[in-house]
Amino acid sequence: MKTMPAPMTAARTDRYETAVVRRLVDEVMNERRLDVLDELCTPSMARRWRRWVAPFQAPFPDMRMEIVQLVAEGDTVVGRFTCSATHTGEWRGHAATGRRFENVEEVYFFSFQEGRIAGAWGLEDTLDRMRQLGLEA
Repeated sequence: MKTMPAPMTAARTDRYETAVVRRLVDEVMNERRLDVLDELCTPSMARRWRRWVAPFQAPFPDMRMEIVQLVAEGDTVVGRFTCSATHTGEWRGHAATGRRFENVEEVYFFSFQEGRIAGAWGLEDTLDRMRQLGLEA
């Protein structure tokens, strides 16, 4: 007869992986500590994340992400977030507007490998962000 793993094992793993995503939001996105990526992500994912995050943080220096919901299953964590910031520098070819976007919705799927983020796939409501900033899409 096959024995099933104790439920606590799966729950413990899920809590660990959601804690990694919480640190990603708190320390990397909100505190702008890109050095933490080396601890939270695989090397290739850390490089990719830097190429994406740094150019976004520059024109939005007060950017703040909030976690709305995190769900973990197996080696995947799905996060629903909101993002708010003031546009103070060039972004996507648009000069700074000085305007603020609030609570733009984002959803990301994070895959894990040996306890570190190995992949991320997401959707962001960029159209809402651009509308709030008064930019044409």
